[in-house]
Amino acid sequence: MTGARADLESRLRRVWDEGGEAPAALSVALTVASAGYRGALALRERLYRLGMLRSRRLSCPVISIGNLTLGGSGKTPVAALAVSTLQALGARPAVVSRGYGRHSRGLRVVSDRAGIRLRAREGGDEPVLLAERLPGVPVVVGESRYEAGRVAVERLGADAVVVDDGYQHRALHKDLEVLVVGGREPWGNGRLFPRGRLREPLTAIGRAHLVVVTNATATVRDVAATIRRHNDRAPLVSAGYELEGVRRAGAEAAQPGARVAGHRLLAFAGLASPRGFAETVAATGAGAIGLVEFPDHHWYTARELAELAERARAGGAEGLITTEKDWVRIRDLSLPPVALWVVSVSMSLRSGAGAWHEALARVWTSAATPGAGGRARNPV
Repeated sequence: MTGARADLESRLRRVWDEGGEAPAALSVALTVASAGYRGALALRERLYRLGMLRSRRLSCPVISIGNLTLGGSGKTPVAALAVSTLQALGARPAVVSRGYGRHSRGLRVVSDRAGIRLRAREGGDEPVLLAERLPGVPVVVGESRYEAGRVAVERLGADAVVVDDGYQHRALHKDLEVLVVGGREPWGNGRLFPRGRLREPLTAIGRAHLVVVTNATATVRDVAATIRRHNDRAPLVSAGYELEGVRRAGAEAAQPGARVAGHRLLAFAGLASPRGFAETVAATGAGAIGLVEFPDHHWYTARELAELAERARAGGAEGLITTEKDWVRIRDLSLPPVALWVVSVSMSLRSGAGAWHEALARVWTSAATPGAGGRARNPV
């Protein structure tokens, strides 16, 4: 992890996650920037309330999955779960995303019903991962989620749209607003970006129709209490990661986690909150000798992979282990000269499954019912 961007992110992460004290100049700059960001959010909210800015509607139900913090809540796996739920209801859903971190601009079709059309650098790591996880489901990326949604509906035959990372995107009308909250560090350090991880003040919880708390710990009551202070009507659902297995880099099928049990491996990940990955590695039974952290959506180089391999050998490890999201960004490179294992996980509901299914079914049923106008205005 080198360069000015990585250095700045490392500093911010220490301030955000570890309670570290920023240098005086950086602290002042972050505080001033955070105040300016808060003012811009307030102005945007006022413009929407006055009708000077408007949300545009698609001709089908739109389900938004998003969060209040910068990454790490599990919103993309929850988006995949929403797609599967809609399919079970008889819908033909598509996924729409900005495609953060991609090396392209404009509207791009990542996948259609015939297959995947773009690689990760052009489509984005998370959209490509969703396309692989959801075969036959169209995935479209674009700065304008409305225009991306139009492509999904008018060209690719979707009759429902799931927006991945859409909570802050107000230009598109959403029939169901699902807020995903990471149970371990739900609000980061409680401060607004860039002084903290919060994308919006906690009052934004009030917009949610449904709240999903992922990987909840003993603090779940505190999380629920905070949610209820700002939103007393949205049903609460809990969900968590399930280990599906591991696979050797380049292999098609995942194998049980026991395949690496007892092996000494060096873990690495480029995630917003990589600490949870250490727990996932532990669940495989592998003995991790450490976790090397990279920035979220980090595009690896062959040199970095070689350095990881050398570090693994120097530490007595038998190989490397990483996430599916990281593997999407690695696989076009030459593989390192050690074994590389990829962990597969999925999101499953732990409690509140009835509320989850009811909310999505109500949106879909309202859209499909004659006389409903094709849109669900009050889903929950």
